[in-house]
Amino acid sequence: MIRIVLAEDQTMLLGALGSLLNLEEDMKVVGKASNGEEAIRLVKEQQPDVCMMDIEMPLKSGLDAAEAIKDEQCKVIILTTFARSGYFERARKAQVSGYLLKDSPSEELANSIRVIVSGRKVYSPELIDLAYNNENPLTEREEQVLRLLAVGASTKEIAKRLYITTGTVRNYISVILDKLEVGNRIEAIAKYKESGWFE
Repeated sequence: MIRIVLAEDQTMLLGALGSLLNLEEDMKVVGKASNGEEAIRLVKEQQPDVCMMDIEMPLKSGLDAAEAIKDEQCKVIILTTFARSGYFERARKAQVSGYLLKDSPSEELANSIRVIVSGRKVYSPELIDLAYNNENPLTEREEQVLRLLAVGASTKEIAKRLYITTGTVRNYISVILDKLEVGNRIEAIAKYKESGWFE
C-alpha cells in the first residue's frame, strides 16, 4: 500500500485529491495538510511513502517544506499550477521526486505516483522545456542588487550595503535590465518574481 500525505491550501481540491487517490486499490491518503508546516509535521508523524504538495501555501511554501523533509524517507511530489523555471530549479535542488501540473489527467497522477515510488523521477514535459530555455540569467551579485531594489533600497543604500560605488550599482542595474529585457526596475522585479527566481 502506498501511503500518501497531501498538502494543499484549497480545501475543495484537497478533499477531491484525497478521494481520487483513495479510489486507487494500492493507495491510501494517511494525512491532509492545508499549509507547509502541517505537511512537515504529518510527514514526520505518519512516515508516508509520498508527500504530494502545492507550492503556494500559507506559513511555509511547498518548496520550503520540500527542503525541510528532503532527508526523510518520504518522496516529495510538487503538484502545482505554476510552470515556472525558478520554482522548478528550486524543486530539483530540494531533490523532489516529481513536479506535476494540476491540469494533468487524474489517471496520469496515480501512474506518476507509482513510477516515483518505484524509484524514478517524473517531471511534467512543459517544465523540462522551460528549465532549459529559461534559466536565471543573473549573477549572484546582480541578484543581490535586484533583491535590495525589491525591498525599496535606493542606489545609495545599495552601494553602502554592498560596499560598492553608486556608479557600480547603476551599472549593475543597467545590466539587469538588459538581461531581463525590461525597461525599468519595477518591470525587472516583476519579471524576476513571475519567473519564480526569488526564493
